[in-house]
Amino acid sequence: MPIGVPKVPFLIPGEEDASWVDLYNRLYRGRLLFLCQEVESEISNQIVGLLVYLSIEDNTKDLYLFINSPGGGVIPGIAIYDTIQFVQPDVHTICMGLAASMGSFILVGGTITKRLAFPHARVMIHQPASSPFELQTEELLLEAEELLKLRENIAKVYVQRTGKPLWVISEDMERDVFMSAAEAQAHGIVDLVAVE
Repeated sequence: MPIGVPKVPFLIPGEEDASWVDLYNRLYRGRLLFLCQEVESEISNQIVGLLVYLSIEDNTKDLYLFINSPGGGVIPGIAIYDTIQFVQPDVHTICMGLAASMGSFILVGGTITKRLAFPHARVMIHQPASSPFELQTEELLLEAEELLKLRENIAKVYVQRTGKPLWVISEDMERDVFMSAAEAQAHGIVDLVAVE
């Protein structure tokens, strides 16, 4: 039987008694956000909303985005990345477990010097893909053009944020490239590896 999301006590300013809130709401109050699933529209919209709301609430306190994601949709991932660039507070991106595909793209989007991977975390980069089996020929050509534009934009971001030359990033994006936390640091995707 699933236990659901644990509840924790939280004292709302001005209240005498603590209220029981779910764990994630309590962590959000501490500016700690979580992407622990596939990147898709619903979770992307929630994270974007929280980033904007928390930055409006206090634009001087840093935000922390913990990532354990196998990747997912390109457009929802770009929405999170762009919002991280847009909000005023620094955004720490922290890889725990796996940041693959769009997960690694969001990870690299954190404030430079504030991107971290846990010691046993894995990072994977590759090119964006689609499902051509569901499309007609004309749609496939249009989608191929759009994918090439997206790939170009994603490669430019990796170049800008890692300091690696375009030819290295382009070569890496041709296949699945898995990295340890230390390799991701050497590649410029993260700045620090947490100490055990």
